[in-house]
Amino acid sequence: MAVNILAIVQARMNSTRLPGKVLKKVHGLTLIEVLLQRLSQSTFIDKIILATGESASNRALIEEGTQLGYEVFCGSEEDVLERFYQAAKSQRAKTIVRITGDCPLIDPTLTDEVIQLYQDRDADYASNTDPPTYPDGLDVEVFSFSVLETAQKQATTKYEREHVTPFIRNHKEMKRLNLASEKNYASERWTVDNPEDLTVVANVIDHFKPNVHFSWKEVIKLKASHPEYFLPNKGIQRNEGAVLGTGQKLYMRAKKVIPGGTMLLSKRPEMFLPEQWPSYFSKAKGCKVWDLDNREYIDLSIMGIGTNTLGYGQEEVDDAVRRVIDKGNLSTLNSAEEVELAEKLIALHPWADMARFARSGGEANAIAIRIARASTGKDKVAICGYHGWHDWYLSANLGQNSSLDGHLLPGLEPRGVPRGLVGTTLPFPYNDIESLEKLIRGNDIGVIKMEVTRSTAPKGGYLEAVRKLATENKILLIFDECTSGFRETFGGLHKKYGVEPDLMMLGKTLGNGYAISAVIGKEAIMKEAERSFISSTFWTERIGSAAALKALEVMEREESWNQITAMGKVIGQRWLELGNKYQLPIEISGIPALVNFTIPVDDWLKYKTLITQEMLKKGYLAANAVYVCTEHSESIVNDYFDQIDPVFSLIAQCENGRNIDDLLNGPTCHSGFGRLNG
Repeated sequence: MAVNILAIVQARMNSTRLPGKVLKKVHGLTLIEVLLQRLSQSTFIDKIILATGESASNRALIEEGTQLGYEVFCGSEEDVLERFYQAAKSQRAKTIVRITGDCPLIDPTLTDEVIQLYQDRDADYASNTDPPTYPDGLDVEVFSFSVLETAQKQATTKYEREHVTPFIRNHKEMKRLNLASEKNYASERWTVDNPEDLTVVANVIDHFKPNVHFSWKEVIKLKASHPEYFLPNKGIQRNEGAVLGTGQKLYMRAKKVIPGGTMLLSKRPEMFLPEQWPSYFSKAKGCKVWDLDNREYIDLSIMGIGTNTLGYGQEEVDDAVRRVIDKGNLSTLNSAEEVELAEKLIALHPWADMARFARSGGEANAIAIRIARASTGKDKVAICGYHGWHDWYLSANLGQNSSLDGHLLPGLEPRGVPRGLVGTTLPFPYNDIESLEKLIRGNDIGVIKMEVTRSTAPKGGYLEAVRKLATENKILLIFDECTSGFRETFGGLHKKYGVEPDLMMLGKTLGNGYAISAVIGKEAIMKEAERSFISSTFWTERIGSAAALKALEVMEREESWNQITAMGKVIGQRWLELGNKYQLPIEISGIPALVNFTIPVDDWLKYKTLITQEMLKKGYLAANAVYVCTEHSESIVNDYFDQIDPVFSLIAQCENGRNIDDLLNGPTCHSGFGRLNG
């Protein structure tokens, strides 16, 4: 039998921001039960069905709907319009009322008013949301089956298929009507998308318990008498879920369960484009990345934080890893690959005799410091550059939080670092041999640890002078090449300058995206690793070593360091040309394969945000740095400069009086750790 007016309640369990929200319980009732009980009081609706996705994750929801006595339709998980259409078709519905499962406080009287408007005015579509004047969470849409069928046949975009009614609402030939409230309550939020929303709705239901048939106007009065009930979700924007991408929603969820939202400061969305950055990826290949909504981007940014000089998903490296996985990654016995890798790295650096492996640059740095201190018998370390997150390094900021500001990340807080480490790690500026000499004269330094270069090249004779100082004062010299290795030479960057350290670390590029780092050095020093306890289970896994061996083979064959250096020089030169074109004071820094630029003006962070914002719209992950990989072809770089040119034009306009704030769609990107946590 055909159903005259059919209410379809659209619900699912795999919500990005609050998984399983429709089955969350309040006062012994699930939210979907509260919704269905309230909606059933409508005098116009002839039948209510629940429409959900075919995924196994919805099984509990299906069981709940069935136990409550409602028919449940299962359809496409991703194509919600298709699911909705098939659900309506299965009931031979003439008129459809669309209700979403995140609206447990749906009001039956208000629902009937929208249906009445639809019928009386012979509309194709009627709602109380276009524009919204009722509280978010009372949303009702009514339309005919023929209109739904038109949308099903003609809607093509992912957004239209996922959200059911955008095609109908934007179709010029549709007769659309809207029910408006006498007073605008659009800022009220009674929907459930986030944990904070659940708290608000729970407060309301708990107040009226056991009665669940209170009206929306009674809730308005409740807010007047108990405004504290509604504070938890204050500030969350209406229809935020429709505006935010899946990755942005997931990051909001992540920040509630992961301190900082992610494991790596450099990957926090706030460092790129707060509230707009895609945040998570579904796949990556070459120099392209796809987000959780399957949007494709060209990565002309930091390429996995500098790990993938051969591009994402390099076939030969991945095949080597697959073979290891098939044979087994970890066992009671050791992997033979680590011996071969040690021999390979030592052959590339004849001054070194032995190697130890870890899985990250921070670990390799900590291992090197332990070995060096054991070898010299001295605690104090002079450092220049960025060397990871461990206590030994961060102790430089004890007593003076700005000591490390000139070494990549400003504002690093040494909270949790033992006060007893004060004065054990002493920073010195790059290219300033006098400062290092002074540091050595005033302290019993046992170790000098430094990056060969990061932002600027060494002055003539600088590295040689550091080496001479270390030798004359019986100080052990460590080069941290976790970032610089294999970018300008086949091995450590120090090979370019002909200055040899006593110890060196490699990481980042070594495994082309797989976790592997190395400490190599002279035998007499490295042997200290046998006398100090330095040990970890996953340093012995097989994937990292196998990936590194194959990556080294591909690098050597392709001479990847020459490719990425040449392209980095091209990129830097073309940024300078853009600066000249638009009369902007561009400054280029970094080794060519890690090239970056700044515009040293007051609004630089806002301009950087604008670049990321506008380039993201054009399908690029881009800001002011490019960590070059072999997949960054000439055509890709040419297209990138075609797209970024108009953004430089906007910046020039802002420097000449246009308001930059009018161009930004969200907050400004953050500049460092301190601001991120301030």
